[in-house]
Amino acid sequence: MKYCELKRPELEKELADVRKQYDEKKAAGLKLDMSRGRPSPVQSDLSEELLKTVGENEDCFSEEGIDCRNYGFLKGLTELRKIFAPILGVDFEQVVACGNSTLNLMYDCVSDAYHYGVPGGKAPWGKQKVKFLCPVPGYDRHFGITQALGAEMITVPMLPTGPDMDRVEELVKDESVKGIWCVPKYSNPDGFIYSDETVKRLANMKCAAGDFRIFWDNAYAVHDLYPDPPKLLNIMEEARLSRKEDRVFIFFSTSKITFAGGGVAFFAGSEASVKNFLSHAAVRTIGYDKVNQLRHARFFGSTEAVYEQMKKHAEILRPKFELVCDTLERELAPTGTARWNRPLGGYFVGLNVKEGTASRTYTLAKEAGVTLTKVGATYPLGIDPFDSSIRIAPSAVTLPELKQAIEILCVCAKLAVLEKMTENKI
Repeated sequence: MKYCELKRPELEKELADVRKQYDEKKAAGLKLDMSRGRPSPVQSDLSEELLKTVGENEDCFSEEGIDCRNYGFLKGLTELRKIFAPILGVDFEQVVACGNSTLNLMYDCVSDAYHYGVPGGKAPWGKQKVKFLCPVPGYDRHFGITQALGAEMITVPMLPTGPDMDRVEELVKDESVKGIWCVPKYSNPDGFIYSDETVKRLANMKCAAGDFRIFWDNAYAVHDLYPDPPKLLNIMEEARLSRKEDRVFIFFSTSKITFAGGGVAFFAGSEASVKNFLSHAAVRTIGYDKVNQLRHARFFGSTEAVYEQMKKHAEILRPKFELVCDTLERELAPTGTARWNRPLGGYFVGLNVKEGTASRTYTLAKEAGVTLTKVGATYPLGIDPFDSSIRIAPSAVTLPELKQAIEILCVCAKLAVLEKMTENKI
């Protein structure tokens, strides 16, 4: 029954019934943290053998004879870059293997642009007015970087095909618009995949700023849940066709492939972008952790092995995503109080509840023992103007725990909207 079709007495009865359900679930004393998209211990166990690839009986020299225990070789191990270059969609010479954090790399790239500028720019960003395009709902840590460095953040609606490109193309006519955040495959949190048209338009659009940059955070490039996954168009190839390859900064890591806190992060771009990146990286470090890079190169050995590893992750994650979406379909779809996308991969399910009820839903869930990502995190400055976006991170908890948590979340979402309706605020 859709709540909007209920008359006042029926609404009040439904409210009483749902409140009773909530009280019963709250009394169970559940304590679950679903605030971040962390891999589960079972997923981390898939990579235990990685720790044995460099040890007492294994040397620490790369295929090129580099002593990985020592300084130097800033670009990273060639054998590792060759494994991951096809996933990034570029030649291995366009790839830099770095430390363990793409967030670190993205911060560094924005910071470097502020201090030194980028190829094609008139001056460092810090000497100009800087605006950044932020597709929403989006990734809170992206917004945190641009907020920390003082950029004005402009929201752009996310569509099932990617950012609203009509809006983007209008905004980049302003020379102060210097960049855009993108999670192009299985976007955070909705799980959307950028369409071919969106990728082409991003790569080829005319920008007033010669130093405009696309921060292409392809974090979930291989995080497919099902066989024969959808393909993302290669943005670097598209940009190269119009000689705009300097525009694209690509980021990727093994954080949710091997160890979340001990993976390898990659930067990729045009020849000019890589040269510029390395010139600044050389000031920050004498070399990234090549022993860890060697572990990963030996653990995988080939690009194909990366995809085989991801099939194992999918076996663990797929039942969790299906449980979440099936429960939402069963509990919330009939009420007409929420909408969501059923993702084919990635790490999140974005739940969009009735406008004005997300904060109340979050509070009710927390009081019942389920901690979600804070409402507002999917918008710049932590402010969701619609109070409707909730990010669900199913990965870290067990299936039985997830079942309890999602059932509680559904009850909370229904209770929040019923309270608002009976107060005549919807």
